[in-house]
Amino acid sequence: MTPTIRRTRENDIATVTLCNPGKLNALNAAMWQQLHAVMRTLSDDDSLHCIIVRGEGAAFAAGGDLEEFHTARATVDLALAYHEAVGAALAAIEHCAVPTVAAILGPCIGGGLEIACACDLRIAGHSAKFGAPIMKLGFSMYPGELHGLLAIAGPAVTKEILLEGRLFTADEAYAKGLLTRVTEDAQVFTEAHATACRIAAGAPLVARAHRQWITRLSTGQPLTLEEKREAFRFLETADYQEGLAAFLEKRPPRFRGC
Repeated sequence: MTPTIRRTRENDIATVTLCNPGKLNALNAAMWQQLHAVMRTLSDDDSLHCIIVRGEGAAFAAGGDLEEFHTARATVDLALAYHEAVGAALAAIEHCAVPTVAAILGPCIGGGLEIACACDLRIAGHSAKFGAPIMKLGFSMYPGELHGLLAIAGPAVTKEILLEGRLFTADEAYAKGLLTRVTEDAQVFTEAHATACRIAAGAPLVARAHRQWITRLSTGQPLTLEEKREAFRFLETADYQEGLAAFLEKRPPRFRGC
């Protein structure tokens, strides 16, 4: 199978699959570029309510494809271009307008861990393994990739991951705050889909607004009066009127994203 990023859709939920099963879904340069393009396209789709990110088969992703590093990163300029493309793919996930859920089986290592951390929610099977043992390969994590891990794990856990270079279990990852929940391996994709359905059942404009406000508040800068007023734009939406009406009429809401 040619390494690729596969995109499928069922109603208002899309699934993005990392496909390089011969190498535990390790991503090569072309896959990183594809991932960036796919996520940008999905982000612009107003009819989409949630995205599941997963790996092909029983692995999430074992990082980058090391076999191409001798050529793809042979010089500083080549290495910078390569990792800027990786950073752009991760940023496309992190800043995607549509909520994202990572469904994790097996190894979630290096670049795979970076992808998972760029997603909004992370659901893993008990057998999943996490880490970034690149200190054993003699190179450091590019700052444009490191910030996502740092934002989720915090400085102490990020130092532990990068300085020790050990792999740890899903239960330990959950205890460190890296995962949303852990389930049986056989239930990972079922739980991820159920999670996506719960997200998709809500008002899509509200989901997007919450993600934007969380990002904005994380800067630590005080809100302007204009921003505070912007927080009440929902008053003008049809979905707000529908949500109130559905509650009063004791029926499920039918949101239209407007």
